[in-house]
Amino acid sequence: MASPPPFFFLIFLSIVTAVKLPLTHFSHNTDQLPNNDPYLALRRLADSSIARAQQLKQPSSIKPNEDPLFASSSAAVKSPLTPKSYGGYSVSLSFGTPSQTIPFVFDTGSSLVWFPCTSRYLCSGCNFPGLDPTRISKFVPKSSSSSRVIGCQNPKCRFLFGSDVKCRGCHPNTRNCTVPCPPYILQYGLGSTAGILLSETLNFADLTVPDFVIGCSILSTRQPAGIAGFGRGPESLPSQMNLKRFSHCLVSRRFDDTKVSTDLDLDTGSGHKTGSKTPGLSYTPFRNNPNASSNAAFLEYYYLSLRRIYVGSKRVKVPYKLLAPGPDGNGGSIVDSGSTFTFMERPVFELVAEEFAAQMSNYSREKELEKITGLGPCFNISGEGSVTVPELTFEFKGGAKMELPLSNYFTLVGSVDNVCLTVVSDNAVSTAGGGRRGPAIILGSFQQQNYHVEYDLENDRFGFARKKCSP
Repeated sequence: MASPPPFFFLIFLSIVTAVKLPLTHFSHNTDQLPNNDPYLALRRLADSSIARAQQLKQPSSIKPNEDPLFASSSAAVKSPLTPKSYGGYSVSLSFGTPSQTIPFVFDTGSSLVWFPCTSRYLCSGCNFPGLDPTRISKFVPKSSSSSRVIGCQNPKCRFLFGSDVKCRGCHPNTRNCTVPCPPYILQYGLGSTAGILLSETLNFADLTVPDFVIGCSILSTRQPAGIAGFGRGPESLPSQMNLKRFSHCLVSRRFDDTKVSTDLDLDTGSGHKTGSKTPGLSYTPFRNNPNASSNAAFLEYYYLSLRRIYVGSKRVKVPYKLLAPGPDGNGGSIVDSGSTFTFMERPVFELVAEEFAAQMSNYSREKELEKITGLGPCFNISGEGSVTVPELTFEFKGGAKMELPLSNYFTLVGSVDNVCLTVVSDNAVSTAGGGRRGPAIILGSFQQQNYHVEYDLENDRFGFARKKCSP
């Protein structure tokens, strides 16, 4: 995950008014878990959310370049977004000549787009429930006439490695050196991937994007699908397509496989007037990290101006230094489709969890269940004719409020007798002396389900509204 922007031009061969991409979720099939164990599915999602947060909070950094230049075009693209295994959402994209269609995990917390590559692709630790590692979809470069290895002196090599990329074997004064761009290694929470950069053609039904930079991964760990990076780096799909905005509505998930999908909308054109708002959406501006130079990954994240957190009508008194990134670049809130459950740094989580416990003190705590699932607080609600759960609300700069429906922050666990808060934390200690690293709050996909969410890149803002996200 890195970010140096070089200079390049993007040419669209076709101009269209709308294309949609199906978006579905990757989710565990509990029928294939030992003894249909729902606790194991939750535990895996909780652990992967925490691992994801730890990676986002302390990513490897690459020195950034500045001032990318992209040519513009007018078009809109829509693609199905589908729920699948292991907690994320999937979108299928077609690359190559002729096209090869590959499923990708939709990820707004990273920027490189990469696919499992060559017939010899190896994925270690990919024995997930419901997944046969030998049947992972792979891109085969030799079957595509448009595949080209990106050279070390190609400006696009700097997408990952910066202006100081080392081209071993290339004399500084030599042009058109044939040495390839160095291999990459990227970390994703519990997984990783390694490969080389290719230039390929990205194909939609009525739109073609040539010379698209994509990672050809040869070896991965715990990465059963490629990643479609939608972060803010120059190598991301939004940057390479010069998107004005993109939006989605994540279908609700119940930790099982489903073929239900909704659309991921990609707007590259002038369908909206500059400054115009999508009717019905509440907006809050994205914010910049004041010390992004300390870590290039901070340039990739979509930081939000979270002002307040409410449990019921009670405002949780979270220190401002945690809600906003400080001079050292740490703290603040980001939105990330690649995280399943929302993550809160321990001091924030404890305040929120304690307030839920206080307002739900008439229900008994299930602390053993909390240990098993990695979630909490958990409550036993058996024998109750009606159950009262306080609302969880995030208030952002400008007054926009995300008042979450109950199903977005509590889940039934094991039976109708137990419920758990679907927000996670780790045991890291936040300190003013440098113990705190990266964003303090990461808004995950579980909390975004049944919301129309818009990343308005042209106007640098985040929009959202409650919506039933059925197809």
